[in-house]
Amino acid sequence: MSAGIAGNLRHLPAIGLEELNAAAALQTRVDRKYVVPALRAKQLLAMFEADLRILEMDGNRTFDYDSVYFDTPQLDSYMLAARGRRRRFKIRTRTYVDSAVSFLEVKTEGSREATVKDRIPYNLTDRSRITAEGLAYVSDTLAATIGEVPSGPLEPVLETRYRRTTLFLPGSDSRATLDEAVTWQRPGRSSWLLDGAVVLETKSGSTAGPLDRHLWAGGIRPSRISKFATGMAALRPELPANRWHSTLRRSMRLTPAAAA
Repeated sequence: MSAGIAGNLRHLPAIGLEELNAAAALQTRVDRKYVVPALRAKQLLAMFEADLRILEMDGNRTFDYDSVYFDTPQLDSYMLAARGRRRRFKIRTRTYVDSAVSFLEVKTEGSREATVKDRIPYNLTDRSRITAEGLAYVSDTLAATIGEVPSGPLEPVLETRYRRTTLFLPGSDSRATLDEAVTWQRPGRSSWLLDGAVVLETKSGSTAGPLDRHLWAGGIRPSRISKFATGMAALRPELPANRWHSTLRRSMRLTPAAAA
């Protein structure tokens, strides 16, 4: 992350990926997301008194992520989210840039706002397309989780990039992520940067965790934001976007990434 926020977290004890996943894998979880001004995020983390540990791998504590999102020509995935449908899905490849490892992921949301993520290893060279094997995996996973399959071919519609720091809260066995330098890009178009803010996401069970309560006490409330859906709405203003109108208007100041 930026030097300011990462510097404030340098004193935290480390946790390895294997230990983190054993303690708080949370593949089925409730996510609470916040768009926080970068300076305010730095202040709130400095004031947080509960125990925190920070993910460290090979001596690194911040990591570059790249995600490519896929949808049908009718934008079924986006439209399900825009209309607030109870059972919806997202399909993406996620690449951990530092380790050059990719996964094909299917995220579904069912009852009680619980998010379930299924994924398989994916060839790095295929990160921007859905192979025949990948499509079979997507169809089987969606049929098993929400009983529906895509109604058309899956094509890339959006790419996101960001730098992530992951925190573990041992008192609640929950985790949080801090994403900075978040950019969105449509295929063949320019990139846009979320300027002056970070996306903070808590991942816990059904009840709010201590970091959520700390943020609420500091006047920070959850934002309705999805890197996929809100990014699509921001870059394609012709799409229905009532669910994210407040976030787009109040919290998301986008600037051309090249200029920034």
